[in-house]
Amino acid sequence: MSRSLKFAALAVGVALAVPAMAVDLTAISFGGASKVAQVKAFYDPFEAKTGNKILAGEYNGEMAKVKAMVDTNSVSWNLLEVESPELARGCDEGLFEPLDPALFGNPDDFIDGAIQPCGVGFFVWSTVLAYNADKLSAAPTGWVDFWDVEKFPGKRGLRKGAKYTLEFALMADGVAPTDVYKVLATREGVDRAFRKLDELKPNIQWWEAGAQPPQYLVSGDVVMSSAYNGRIAAVQDESNLQVVWNGGIYDFDSWAIPRGAKNQELAKQFIAFSVEAEQQKIFAENIAYGPAKKQAIDLLAPERLSVMPTTPENIKDQVAIDVTFWADYGEQLEQRFNAWAARN
Repeated sequence: MSRSLKFAALAVGVALAVPAMAVDLTAISFGGASKVAQVKAFYDPFEAKTGNKILAGEYNGEMAKVKAMVDTNSVSWNLLEVESPELARGCDEGLFEPLDPALFGNPDDFIDGAIQPCGVGFFVWSTVLAYNADKLSAAPTGWVDFWDVEKFPGKRGLRKGAKYTLEFALMADGVAPTDVYKVLATREGVDRAFRKLDELKPNIQWWEAGAQPPQYLVSGDVVMSSAYNGRIAAVQDESNLQVVWNGGIYDFDSWAIPRGAKNQELAKQFIAFSVEAEQQKIFAENIAYGPAKKQAIDLLAPERLSVMPTTPENIKDQVAIDVTFWADYGEQLEQRFNAWAARN
């Protein structure tokens, strides 16, 4: 055991040996169904185990609030849930505390990309191709089929933005998922993606909120759509909506500790607890997002695994979102996309 691991184990051991100290830990999430799952999988069990009271708050991802707290040395949050682009940018800007990966176990036990310099991914979600099997005579197998309006007539739903949409266009044009960001990082690749979008533009119905794709699919407004996998899974019991994992793009939501936050050791202890296999299992049983910890996958029932983005068969043909790419090129690509979308 490394020196850092010994100290970490000692710190956790001391913390657990001390009787309930009523130390409050304020954890901020995006709310909704994910927060409900977090309460069941993380907050309640952690309180029961340690005696420390967790205050569960919510926000909309506004980094300006985090920056204001850090800049004025008035940080009232102990940890918060962030998406990957905000995690990377906040880490670069010094808004988050760096985290020692050794505190969270063997990095090989996590889905690739979960352990970052200032954060730990605790679940995986994917943007995927979804379709209504009641409306199609054959099942699409990927983005090439999504673009094939002769074989699959009807409208297509796509998120109104450059992110994901440009990647899907390149995959439809024959680029392998693993090569998408390499191609998209070139001027020729960007031009190629927009040319491919030109082909489909008359058949696109744009969506902006995650609830819209399942609504469009159930109503028959579109025959296929890009969608967040959890949104589709949530309505599969009362519909025949199906997911194509091939060509999906997955991302993490991660825990981060604002710079200057109080009770940092307790926050780190909570993060480590939340990525234990058993807690990851409980979370995944309550919302259809994949565990970041690989061992949790083996604990889930087969029928639950079928809707998880992180099982080996579902993730093998997906690609991890390239956070660095979107940090470097996102602003200019979104501007070009908006100008393109505004043209008839």
